[in-house]
Amino acid sequence: MEFKILQKPTKKHQIVIIDDTALLNQVPDISADETTFATASFTADQSLVTINRYTHYIFIYLLKAKKTDWQTSEAIRKTGADLTAACNKYKIDEITITNCSSHDSVAILCAEGMALANYQFLKYRTEAAKITNTLKRICFAKDTASAKEVAQLTATIEAIYLARTMVNEPLNFMSAEQLAHEIADMGKEAGFKVTILNKAKIEKEKMGGLLAVNRGSVQPPTFTVMEYEPKKAINKQPIVLVGKGVVYDTGGLSLKPTPNSMDRMKSDMSGAALVAGAMYAIAKMQLPLHVVALAPATDNRPGEEAYTPGDVITMMSGATVEVLNTDAEGRMILADALHYAKRYKPELVIDFATLTGAASVAVGEYGIVCMGTAEDDTKQAFNESGFRQYERLVEYPLWDEYGELIKSDIADLKNVGGPSGGAITAGKFLQHFTDYPWMHFDIAGVSFATSKKGYTPIGGTGYGMRMLIDFLSNYGKA
Repeated sequence: MEFKILQKPTKKHQIVIIDDTALLNQVPDISADETTFATASFTADQSLVTINRYTHYIFIYLLKAKKTDWQTSEAIRKTGADLTAACNKYKIDEITITNCSSHDSVAILCAEGMALANYQFLKYRTEAAKITNTLKRICFAKDTASAKEVAQLTATIEAIYLARTMVNEPLNFMSAEQLAHEIADMGKEAGFKVTILNKAKIEKEKMGGLLAVNRGSVQPPTFTVMEYEPKKAINKQPIVLVGKGVVYDTGGLSLKPTPNSMDRMKSDMSGAALVAGAMYAIAKMQLPLHVVALAPATDNRPGEEAYTPGDVITMMSGATVEVLNTDAEGRMILADALHYAKRYKPELVIDFATLTGAASVAVGEYGIVCMGTAEDDTKQAFNESGFRQYERLVEYPLWDEYGELIKSDIADLKNVGGPSGGAITAGKFLQHFTDYPWMHFDIAGVSFATSKKGYTPIGGTGYGMRMLIDFLSNYGKA
């Protein structure tokens, strides 16, 4: 999707946003009859009116404020999704947004919803040329959006598109090695450093968790390190992002049932896709932050050498883990990455993972379960970013009692804690491998959609990235 600021008025397809019907007189060249028609439509509680000029369409959007700013912003994004559907229906390739309302950011929010809704993954569709969306460019009328806002929007949308595509790719393309190569290409384009650790280097690092999960696969694991370090970073120590990169999860010997479970487990690397996309946006936006991202990657299969329930694994940290469920593999590879992060003496570590069905059951597709040891002001900043971007957070406690549930009789830890508090015991497991301020985001319920809803397409969603980018964009600000 291309975004552009126009310096001159256009008589092509337009979206005009108002928040008062009295502003209809500001719609370019609107006739008296059209004004009457629009006024009647808005009086009948419509919020979007379409005027067909035959040579072009004019869409008039009457913005109605909700109870909160974040609810208003989300309503604007959803209207953007509706406008995208209209543009593609009428075979429009370029449209210009003019903001006549009193809300400064409405044009950017509308364009964001439009662009998010316009994403398609058609790589494997033989009829792709026929079903490709026509909308290619969203323009902004002069003084409707700033160059900085448009640049940030461009970087964010590009990053989300990249992350969605990575998740949508099947395993027979997106192996752990291919994931690393895709991230390397993103680094070259955006301007961040990428280092790929192959299996030999992973063995040298003694990443026992990652190697154990990989044992059932004929394909090698990878551990990808991304780094963006501007000359004038405002953080003295780096922020480290960690993303779970299980490119496909069968459950291993603790095999998953296929219906509604294993059939979409290509999305189990959504955390890695999210942090890689975030690094792309960070570099493109040139945020004044030193950021490192880590993506441990493998598939989890029940091969002949697969790790088994009852095995005791020595992790990179030296801690021992009794494996009671090979389907609790994400925490095994994340634990090694969280220990690896200690070498950076990080200011903050943030991990994203499709970690537990318990988190998905708890909040469904409407939010992210989070927990961590970061300071309260950091948690509050995340919460505010979540509301601003409508990627909301529900914080769970990390009480000591949950740690008791993952104590093993024969090792330091066991990798599952029983039927109660599954999302939290998974978090407590991860906490064992941290000694720094840390936040964990369980995106199991939001990373992959089975039906289109608003600006969220079927497949990979990129959910959580806008929240993360918002948090980092405001990091260190009073």
